[in-house]
Amino acid sequence: MASRSTTQPSQAAPKSPFFQQRDALVGEIAISLENVLQNMNKLNRSLEGVIAVGNEFGAVEALWSQFEGVMAQEPGGEGKEGETEGSGEEEEEEEVESAGEAEKVDEKGRGR
Repeated sequence: MASRSTTQPSQAAPKSPFFQQRDALVGEIAISLENVLQNMNKLNRSLEGVIAVGNEFGAVEALWSQFEGVMAQEPGGEGKEGETEGSGEEEEEEEVESAGEAEKVDEKGRGR
């Protein structure tokens, strides 16, 4: 059985219509896959651009968050020293956290 081979590449017989059609379809599929790959690369570049633009607004968002935190604080009067002492410590912690977040955003968003 070893002397009998089912496929002989040196044989120059004409291809049947099935194999001709198969080769044509395989070629079309290869071209279509190349187009899909090119379009996926374009989409990837577009998404990277959108993400980059979104990251540029990180610092602005941090500033607005800090502003919102400052505006949300209750105004403390001088006559209520006992109450403002406890809330003052919390406010200082919030300001430190907000400042830390703004610094992180500056590092990421602006590349500092």
